[in-house]
Amino acid sequence: MEDTSSCSSTVAGLSGASFLQRTLERLSSTQSLNVNTEDEAAAPVAVIALQRYLSEQTDGQQQLDSYSYDVTVTDGVWRAKCFLHPSLNHLVHTNTLRTGADIDITQCSLVYNERRLAHGYMCIEKLRCGAERSALLSRVKDDGLLPMLVKHGMERSVLLQSDVPLQGNRKHYLSLWNNEDPEGDIWTSGSPPSDTVLDVSTITLLCSLESCFRKTWKPLPLLVKILHKSRLRYYGKFGLNIDYPFHTYFEVADQSGTMSLVLWNELCPDFFQRLSVGTVLYIQNYVLKPSYSNRSHPQMDHYRMKMFRSVEIVLNPRNPTSVITVVSPKSVLPQWQLPDVSYQFTARSELENLSNNAACDVIGLVTFVGRVERVKCKGNKGPEKYWTYRWIHAVDGTSEHPFILEVFSSSQPEVFSRICPMTYLVCTQMRVCPVEGSLPYLTSSNETETFITGHHKGQPYVNDPRVKSFIQWTKTLKDNVVLQKTAVGGHYCYPRPPGTFTQPMADVSTQAPLVAAADLKKELETLQYREHKKVALQGQITAVRYMKNPKTTETRGTQEKEVRDVSADAHNHPSTAEQTVAASSTSGSPEKISPKKRRIQTRKATQSSLNRVSTSVKRRHKDTEEEEAESDSGSEEAQDVECRQQLQNLNPDADVLSWESSSWPKQRQEVSEHLVRGGLYRDSVSRRFTFDEKDVILRQSNLQPTQWTAEQNADVIAPVVCPGYYQVTILGINKQIAVDAAYLPVVSSDEPRAVGLPQDPHGNTMLSCLSSGFFCPLGDADSNSESELPEPEEVLATAVELEDMHVVCVLDLCSLGGDEVEVLVDKVYRVTEVSF
Repeated sequence: MEDTSSCSSTVAGLSGASFLQRTLERLSSTQSLNVNTEDEAAAPVAVIALQRYLSEQTDGQQQLDSYSYDVTVTDGVWRAKCFLHPSLNHLVHTNTLRTGADIDITQCSLVYNERRLAHGYMCIEKLRCGAERSALLSRVKDDGLLPMLVKHGMERSVLLQSDVPLQGNRKHYLSLWNNEDPEGDIWTSGSPPSDTVLDVSTITLLCSLESCFRKTWKPLPLLVKILHKSRLRYYGKFGLNIDYPFHTYFEVADQSGTMSLVLWNELCPDFFQRLSVGTVLYIQNYVLKPSYSNRSHPQMDHYRMKMFRSVEIVLNPRNPTSVITVVSPKSVLPQWQLPDVSYQFTARSELENLSNNAACDVIGLVTFVGRVERVKCKGNKGPEKYWTYRWIHAVDGTSEHPFILEVFSSSQPEVFSRICPMTYLVCTQMRVCPVEGSLPYLTSSNETETFITGHHKGQPYVNDPRVKSFIQWTKTLKDNVVLQKTAVGGHYCYPRPPGTFTQPMADVSTQAPLVAAADLKKELETLQYREHKKVALQGQITAVRYMKNPKTTETRGTQEKEVRDVSADAHNHPSTAEQTVAASSTSGSPEKISPKKRRIQTRKATQSSLNRVSTSVKRRHKDTEEEEAESDSGSEEAQDVECRQQLQNLNPDADVLSWESSSWPKQRQEVSEHLVRGGLYRDSVSRRFTFDEKDVILRQSNLQPTQWTAEQNADVIAPVVCPGYYQVTILGINKQIAVDAAYLPVVSSDEPRAVGLPQDPHGNTMLSCLSSGFFCPLGDADSNSESELPEPEEVLATAVELEDMHVVCVLDLCSLGGDEVEVLVDKVYRVTEVSF
């Protein structure tokens, strides 16, 4: 038997041993297999990998989480792969514990696998998160060259730790943020097709399979071509004793028609990445089964071929073991009469003519790429799942409008993570989603595949006439002109809520659910990293602040950051600006007021409001105000300056302009909880794309990577310049809970959020801006029309209209990582705009 009290000779007895060496030595020599390292000198380690897998079901114990995590750390000398205690999983869920960051391990233990010889690992039980960009890793060029730290007698564990989970009997890892993407070394790719001479004299056609179903016969070989490929599906759950619970399906065809083919379990890692649209297969030892009635199918009417839907071809790793031969393209013979792959490329100018849910293929030049977000899969009965997606704009020269694309992960992580402006994007089998009163958008289907520049070679669509026409159009463009209209990242959600709010029904997924204020708190606390939710809250707006110089858009630094719980600041909400403005409303209908008259009325309202501020403040600036009033009274522009100066004088720092309702000071004292959110973060604002900063911009808009690379330590880009935003305080209808939400109006038609935005003119009151989402009129960033946009103090002067108004606020929620939870006002409805 192994002497568990001894440590490897390369570890024990070394003077000046590294932190990980000392920790393993203590774990190996103690009787409790548990040590507390908090009393040691500070010795942070860097996180270089985070890997996820389905947890083992424990009999008689409460399941803390559906998934487990292995975390690989380094002290610069050694690597150690550790199990993360389930009580710390929430740090991964919120991306507080992330690759490339430092942590202090304050308590850990040594865990032995009782069912496997010579297998054990360290378990991290308590930790502190340190610098988000590890200084230690700046000295590491390739973490794979660092030796793996293993206890003496357990050297075999090095092999197990290469790409296999530490705990239980799991055989593989899952992607860190979704279940669709292949993850790890088990996924075979790049294997050359076979040049074996095939015996095609005894093959059968697909049209014969339906009649042979349920009959006793030995299936003859099939010779088929792949026309469509679905994304990967993971169906693992507790108690399911299948090592590789995956399946994917294809639509295959021969000269007689098309049929579905399903690939199961171990065959997915072996073949999923080797099989592409256009690949020819020679299949033996397959099984026929009734078709799965709930499976989606691609739209293939343009093939004008017979579709056999009653049965499907099933390929299994055993019982029987299917034999799959990938035929080399040069070995495919014309006499096999396999159909050509065909596409349905649709120009942007034709999109409005397509019906709801119609399928189409598109090609375009990318001009905008949103950040990657996640949404929880609904109706899932097993372990929770998240889908990852991003919004994209692409132009093809046939319309002044771009394609608006909602692209979900299609099990092509190498493509999905590299989508950026100035690339040629192809998306197949997209589905049309019409929007009443606005532009339609396209969303992914299960059969959607995406391709970008660098991945088009060899794809069947390269010879399509529509593709060739698009390429010719792009040759007329100038890169520097297109670059000026590009954007990456930031908050983006499409379409905007409808003009009238309707009480959502349980089966209507497109409506924002109406939640109680207490439920909103729970939603904020349980959001996972980059998870997006849309909710509606009814109540009243009690305060609005304009934040002139938002500090929250600064780039994250390398300093240690304390991680706070969502509820930690619940009772420590900073009050609104020390001095506030009680603005009176303008008269008349905002929609019919001319810009000049509106500005005059706004100025008068602002001046009237200023007359009601405290005597001490007025006395402090009395002389200055009188001089300005006398010298500038004949100039409208000068009077606008006067109003702005007077508003700024209420706050010497000139960082905050604010309005609050007359009842808010008292109500604020009576609320049981004030949820302090509503800040504007670096990831909330889109930025211009540049080739020089491409890699950094991509990392910022993508999800946190599973594996650290040296590129993560590259210099960060400067924060986005944002002139300011509005912070809105919403008091729940029962006046018990309040929440702050940021409002960032669209101010230029060049912004990605302006595309498809209904731009009915309005009077630029606070309410009309919150309702419409933009300032009127919108102009190009390079034009002078922006000078007509109202100043923040002019807008705030109309906020008195919100006094005691019953409203419904649609909010966009998204966790950006750590304690950064984005709460943005999407739309505000008056009760007259609510359908009961």
